[in-house]
Amino acid sequence: MDVLGLSSPRPITFAEAREVIDADGHGDPDDFRHLSRVFVTPEVDGWTLVIGAWCDPCDRARQEDVLRLCEALSACYGGAQAYYYGAQGDGSAWLVAEHGRVIRRYAATGEPEDELLTLGESLPQEQAKCLELGLPADGDLRSAGDEQIEAWKWAAFDLAPEIAASYGVSPFTLTQETRVQGTGVLALTPTGEVSRWR
Repeated sequence: MDVLGLSSPRPITFAEAREVIDADGHGDPDDFRHLSRVFVTPEVDGWTLVIGAWCDPCDRARQEDVLRLCEALSACYGGAQAYYYGAQGDGSAWLVAEHGRVIRRYAATGEPEDELLTLGESLPQEQAKCLELGLPADGDLRSAGDEQIEAWKWAAFDLAPEIAASYGVSPFTLTQETRVQGTGVLALTPTGEVSRWR
């Protein structure tokens, strides 16, 4: 929480946090209140998840801050990732950092600026999906046909949860059997702290 600049933590259950973060995520994108809170999970299978729109690696206003924070967290803990996943077919984005440096950032949300976010080499999960679709493993689509490009776009739209699970823990894979240690909290982000005092 210190590295991220989070404050005012209050204990909250997973169920309560889901409702709060879901409501925040569906707020007005021009109103920065949707960036004001995050859910910091207890330790789950050795990982701590920070969930909320503030963590979105492809948000145009937050992308560089999220990148910098993942670098800082990975320098402290060895690895850190940030993900966006629109479960309503809104796409995926992922940012993977290890030992203080980003090894991959990629967005597949259907926005024209997506390709400008790309950093690093394709991850093994991306390579496997490309090969499955008959594309080069490195993701170079220059020689691909329109149908293959379209197939990759649709596959990439749903890839964030799979990448999250392979690099740590995906919120979608938490079950009653997941090892949990500690208490989850709802915390204010630096954006929330500023708006609280306005």
